[in-house]
Amino acid sequence: MPARSSAPAPSAAPSPAPKYLRRGKVKEVYEVSPTELEFRFTNDISVFDKHIPSEIPHKGETLARTAAHWFELCGRLKVPHHFLRLAGPMAMRVRRVQVVPKPRTLGPHPKNFLIPLEFIVRYYVAGSLWDRIKAGKVRAEALGFPSGHAPAYGERLPEPMFEVTTKLEPVDRLLDWPEALELSALDRREMDSIREMILRIDAAMASEIEPRGLLHVDGKKELAVDTEGTTMVVDTFGTADEDRFWDRDAYQRGRQVEFSKEFVRQHYRTSGYFDLLTKARDSGAAEPPIPALPPLLVDEVSRLYTTVFQRLTGRPFAPTGGTA
Repeated sequence: MPARSSAPAPSAAPSPAPKYLRRGKVKEVYEVSPTELEFRFTNDISVFDKHIPSEIPHKGETLARTAAHWFELCGRLKVPHHFLRLAGPMAMRVRRVQVVPKPRTLGPHPKNFLIPLEFIVRYYVAGSLWDRIKAGKVRAEALGFPSGHAPAYGERLPEPMFEVTTKLEPVDRLLDWPEALELSALDRREMDSIREMILRIDAAMASEIEPRGLLHVDGKKELAVDTEGTTMVVDTFGTADEDRFWDRDAYQRGRQVEFSKEFVRQHYRTSGYFDLLTKARDSGAAEPPIPALPPLLVDEVSRLYTTVFQRLTGRPFAPTGGTA
């Protein structure tokens, strides 16, 4: 019988480390392969398209884990999405699509591309919708209210309000339907299908979170077209960054208690920074730098994010090591 070799068996070559591609407002994007990306969430925070010079402990981990929770919901609903798996406390692997400002440049029937729009559905009067109502830019009848009705902050809309804004511009810009269809390379039938998909996801989200004492006020989603031409949900959604949530019991008592990044926006509104920023943007002047959050508010915002995670998912939050 021949002697057995004592040499170790050859091991597979290690996979190359993901390659850094770009940094967004709150996450970094890495290339894993031609068909796969890795999102690495940070503890950064931004409002009004401005990066705040403060870090929020545990924020990145809550975003990654909340997003994974909702992509699992999409799987149960049979809604196509790009999520593959979590790759650590603050990272997730996703299917890759092309990012181009004008998808029509890819051909007459483009595939495998990020739709350069953000899709927003509103269920209550809040946020920028309230700003537009106060400024007289949105009439009550356009929201489904009777003529002459004066909408109040926090009032539930008679029907969901579906809007789209730009995605790849420095500052998000509200679009009308002809602009949205032209920029996205979608037709009206595809846009209607996207609306129904988002409403179905939101209905399932609401059925989960309302028993845990939250109301889904509004939210935004991003979509892409895959290599087969199927529309799928991408990026993240349903977190305290993308969506607005209120405490249900407080709302029934006439108060709107924020469980979202709106809590941070309100700080900059009451401090006067938002008015300064708006005036600068309207006049074309240089935008004022956004100040850091006070240390006590940083701690409060961190607790907000972990609390929102627990109330959205129904799971306790215990940090698993993410500190970036």
